[in-house]
Amino acid sequence: MTDMNQAKPADNRDIKDKAREAAGKAAAEARARAGDAADTVASEAANYAESAKDAAADEVRNVSSALRTAADEMRRGSPQERTFGQIADSLADASDAVRDKDLGEMVGTVSDFAKRNPMVFLGGAALLGFAATRFAKASGSSAPHDGGYDRSHSMDRRAPADPTGISGAHPVAPPSGQGKVKA
Repeated sequence: MTDMNQAKPADNRDIKDKAREAAGKAAAEARARAGDAADTVASEAANYAESAKDAAADEVRNVSSALRTAADEMRRGSPQERTFGQIADSLADASDAVRDKDLGEMVGTVSDFAKRNPMVFLGGAALLGFAATRFAKASGSSAPHDGGYDRSHSMDRRAPADPTGISGAHPVAPPSGQGKVKA
């Protein structure tokens, strides 16, 4: 007797074709969704880069203004006044360039500027570093690190006689000039 449940070769091909077609559709849909996700991520990254670029341009403009103010307060014609003025002008130009260009153009512009004006670039970078350091220090906590206890206002400045609490331990010598008994 022959087995009636055996599949015909034509039926196997139809199933394979349908499976391939379904897999192709699923792959196309996955590629489309991945493309949409990539576009969304690229758009968000571009928006973030644009806002960071504008913030950087504003900070450079602020440093330029501070340098211009410092240059104006120095003796007219002094080397410091000329240097600060030149750096301020260069930073103002750089701020405008940053604001008007996209990220790829900015990298090229900064590189060209550094090649044309290495001393101004290094001086500006150093000033930005100093400004960032001052900003970081100013943003830090100004409270004492010892829980607010100021030792300069202590009534008894002598060290404790037995800091370990162990009997028989030698006392810690008081600071020079303190705790001495007049004879």
